[in-house]
Amino acid sequence: MSTDAANGDSDPAVTVTPAAAEEALSLLEGEGMDTDVAGLRLFVQQGGCAGLSYGMRFDTEAEEDDTVMEFHGLRVFVDPASRNYIGGSTLDYESGLQAKGFHVENPNVVSECGCGESFRT
Repeated sequence: MSTDAANGDSDPAVTVTPAAAEEALSLLEGEGMDTDVAGLRLFVQQGGCAGLSYGMRFDTEAEEDDTVMEFHGLRVFVDPASRNYIGGSTLDYESGLQAKGFHVENPNVVSECGCGESFRT
């Protein structure tokens, strides 16, 4: 398992905004998960009109080959294959009048589908 420190690594797999970390931690605690070991897994999977889509879920612990980072108290797990697609991305949480939820800002995307749910690099 590799570990990237949020403030010490010049090339983290992803970054997480304070708003996203706060919301994810609240949801983790609501599920009764131990935030000292559990975390948010951010991954890429096949699917959607553009070919790839983002996935997120809570995991009780990291896998052996995960990159593990911590942002604002939130542990984030990224597997090696997903890191190739989302390296340099930022996870944010928006709660506006028209949209509420997590959003990945990915500098590697060359095109997205019309609904914004899938992408191509």
